[in-house]
Amino acid sequence: MRGALLGLSVSLALCCCVLGWDGGVEGQDSAGVQTQVRQAGPMEHGREWEEEREDVMMDDPGTQVEEIKPKKKKSIEEVEAARAKKATEKEAKAKKQKANKAPKAPKPTKKPKATKAPKKPKATKAPKATKAPKVTKPKATKASKTTEWKEEGMKPVTRRPSQEEEEEKLLIELGRDRHSRPSGPTPPSAGSKTLTEHVQDYWDTKLDRERTTTEVIMYVPVAAKKLEEEAEKAHKEKEEKVKRLRKKWEEEEEERLRQIPVHAEPKKCPPLGLESHRVDDDQLLASSQSHQGFSAQRGRLNMQSSGDEEGVYGGAWCAEPEEKNHWFEVDARREVEFTGVIVQGRNSDTAEDFVSTFYVSFSNDSRDWTVLHDGYAEWLFYGNVDRDSPVMVQFDWPTVARYIRILPQSWNGSLCLRVEVMACQLTSSFRSENEVNPTDNLDFRHHNYKDMRQMMKVINEECPNITRIYNIGKSSAGLKMYAMEISDNPGEHQTGEPEFRYTAGLHGNEALGRELLLLLMQFMCKEYNDNNPRVRRLVAGVRIHLVPSLNPDAYELAYEMGSEMGNWGLGHWTEEGYDIFQNFPDLNSVLWGAEDRGWVPRIVPNHHIPLPENFLNGSVALETKAIINWMERTPFVLGANLQGGEKVVAYPFDMQRPPKATGTLGSRRESNHEMNEETWARMQRQNGDALRETSDDTMFRWLAMSYAHSHLTMTETQRGSCHTDDISGGQGIINRASWKPVVGSMNDFSYLHTNCFELSVFLGCDKFPHESELPLEWENNREALLSFIEQVHRGIKGIVRDMEGKPLANATISVEGIKHDVKTAAAGDYWRLLNPGEYRVTARVDGHTLQTRLCIVGYDSGATPCSFTLAKSNWDRIKQIMVLHGKRPIRLVTKAPPRAGSDISGGSVGSVDTTKTGASGRMGGNSANSHNAERLRRLRLMRLRKMHQQRLRDNLSTTTTVATTTTTSAPTTTAELETESTTSWYDSWFPVESSYTEPTPAEVLTEIQESEPTQDYTFEYKFDDY
Repeated sequence: MRGALLGLSVSLALCCCVLGWDGGVEGQDSAGVQTQVRQAGPMEHGREWEEEREDVMMDDPGTQVEEIKPKKKKSIEEVEAARAKKATEKEAKAKKQKANKAPKAPKPTKKPKATKAPKKPKATKAPKATKAPKVTKPKATKASKTTEWKEEGMKPVTRRPSQEEEEEKLLIELGRDRHSRPSGPTPPSAGSKTLTEHVQDYWDTKLDRERTTTEVIMYVPVAAKKLEEEAEKAHKEKEEKVKRLRKKWEEEEEERLRQIPVHAEPKKCPPLGLESHRVDDDQLLASSQSHQGFSAQRGRLNMQSSGDEEGVYGGAWCAEPEEKNHWFEVDARREVEFTGVIVQGRNSDTAEDFVSTFYVSFSNDSRDWTVLHDGYAEWLFYGNVDRDSPVMVQFDWPTVARYIRILPQSWNGSLCLRVEVMACQLTSSFRSENEVNPTDNLDFRHHNYKDMRQMMKVINEECPNITRIYNIGKSSAGLKMYAMEISDNPGEHQTGEPEFRYTAGLHGNEALGRELLLLLMQFMCKEYNDNNPRVRRLVAGVRIHLVPSLNPDAYELAYEMGSEMGNWGLGHWTEEGYDIFQNFPDLNSVLWGAEDRGWVPRIVPNHHIPLPENFLNGSVALETKAIINWMERTPFVLGANLQGGEKVVAYPFDMQRPPKATGTLGSRRESNHEMNEETWARMQRQNGDALRETSDDTMFRWLAMSYAHSHLTMTETQRGSCHTDDISGGQGIINRASWKPVVGSMNDFSYLHTNCFELSVFLGCDKFPHESELPLEWENNREALLSFIEQVHRGIKGIVRDMEGKPLANATISVEGIKHDVKTAAAGDYWRLLNPGEYRVTARVDGHTLQTRLCIVGYDSGATPCSFTLAKSNWDRIKQIMVLHGKRPIRLVTKAPPRAGSDISGGSVGSVDTTKTGASGRMGGNSANSHNAERLRRLRLMRLRKMHQQRLRDNLSTTTTVATTTTTSAPTTTAELETESTTSWYDSWFPVESSYTEPTPAEVLTEIQESEPTQDYTFEYKFDDY
């Protein structure tokens, strides 16, 4: 019996174990399902959680219910790991269940499954109180189990209603889809159903659930650990996948960028040469032109008009307004890389014409054209907003072609355009005419103020024995105007060595002259060290001064804008607004006015004309004052200032002389007052070049030709000048007054105020050329620069000394036939530029006798020596006597023995011995009285005034015969005193004032015979000679 009972108990125990295991598994599955349902839609079951909590509290107040805290938002990796873990656990438990189940015993426990009546009261929530005992305890147990499960990492998280959409979005980004999810828990509906079934069978399976709970609690730490490992593994796989995707994306992006031809920085190329005229006129073509003066050849950058709006020299290319298609074409004559264009409006004083927008197209045969594309559409470029400022547009990548066209689309005013094209030459075995390989190893680049100073310092360190750096003054902004002296004895003037100067940078935007002088410094230093005989001869025989920048302030402004972007006027003036070249005193008007009045050379000299009073206190630039002081303290003989904007050498006069009318003084004033335009034009044609020429016109022409004909391209004028037709007649030289006359120029001032002969050298059409053009410009000008320096030795030179061998400074050197003199320097040496020939040269100085020599200038190189030695004269004694008597000449008569009772008054002007007569002893003292003497004095003064007025009217010579009449109470007797023909020395030195009565030549001759002087001047000056 006991054995039967023992077997029955064992059987029941096994059945309970089996049933407990099935219930536990199903409970775990239900809990998993419930967790998944809550994770998928936490807000949908929120109300159920509240109801369960209320039921527990109503059934058993003493029971402590765990407060369900809202879950934190899980990441997508955790969600995926949880789902995968659930699916794995379910499959493992299902296999284990099948292995342990021999009979299908647990099925009877699911009989209450068919009774679904309690569902209805739950939906209506009316029988909530009756259901409390059934639901409270198991739900509390379930809640405790679920809470334990949550603590291990499966806690439900309270999420937003849009969590499902966010999850779906994340899965799509990861490349997965809801349909491709791994197998996991049952849907929420099945989970809810299972939960209800377990609630109904709770009391029947209480024992089984208690046993299963222990097993679940024991299994949770292992599952959590395994879950963490799998989550970490999934996270690493996710990171690796992200890295792979990122790397793949970067490789694809790099490949895509390599395929797109976009350059971070556009390629920079030099200008093709429209402004510098390296591009010929036949390379320019346009669709139309408004009239003759606005052809395609006028469409060059910075082209200047002639001033006549309707003339043949317009300031741009202008299209016919009735045309529909407009284009401007440039032929490069070979394939080049086009990288950009520069556009500019029309040069005009009245019109405001410029292009606002345009397209650019290219071709290789001038028939098929391709418009430049930016990847989306035809590339529309924006042009000018005013007529003067250049605007550069650069292409993102170079375009290789031969022809380029600019297609204007919109414009302001009339369609007018000036252009420069930026292009690089392609590498080829054929050499272009614009390619130059300089033989000199020099620094071919533009130098700003700091670079220029550094360059001069380096040259001085390389050649310290022949160079010296000094400054001639400061600009208005405080920058120093540096000069370099090149000589075998720098810093000291050597007797007999002429002084020469090159100046540049009078206008800041004319940069080519500045760079040429810096290159000349480098060249002479290197060649001197290399024992070049020509350079060594120049250094030994000439003291050379090079000033690369006379307007440093303006150059810095132009340099900042760049070689192509500065307009025609940017940097032309000083900081204060002065044009230095035209800021010098007008000495031409002083000279020409004195010549018209006959005051030259008696009153006004024809050389070294002094500065006008208070000139330096007026509107004069600081740079101009510094240059004037530099000219006055250095005895320059020859010089040139380098400018730009044209290709020609201009010589003085730079100012146009007004025509000189004929007739007397009164008729001349009347004719000038009544002169009309026709008379002026006729007189101008009659006088011709006489209104513009200097006394040394032939010498100036030779000097100008020596530079122009040594230049490689200056005489190639068949294509015309830069802005008009050829202005030089094919010679490359021109008189400035006949071309563009200016007042107060540096050249005229240098000629009339100093001994220096100065010219203006215009180096090219482009004022500020690109750096790539500097080697070509150096090759063109190198020989001309050296040849012009050598002209300083053309003519005569010498030293003027006294009888003791001392040098005489400020001695005047006059050449017969040339009405322009020079003076000796402080050491007594002089240089007079003359063309080959024979000349009578005279040297004179105060206190010494003049001396005249015949000097012959040959065709050989080197100046002809022609020195003078002057003897002293009593001219100083004559001046002392004149100073004692108020600077008036002393009238003396022939000596006669005084008689008794005679009154002699000497030493003052107008005092006369009343007893003296022309014949000795003929008239007695009894016939003379004071009344007659006074009357004689008055008559003589009246006669002198009349003679003086007649002399002014009739321009009589100075040789006259004066008769002296003496009247007494006795019979009247007339005595005549004849004098020799002579020259009035007084007229040569002092002006004749209206309040002063000039003495007769007889009185002057008597004084000279009394003092027995040595006559100084032998020339007889007449007004007709001037």
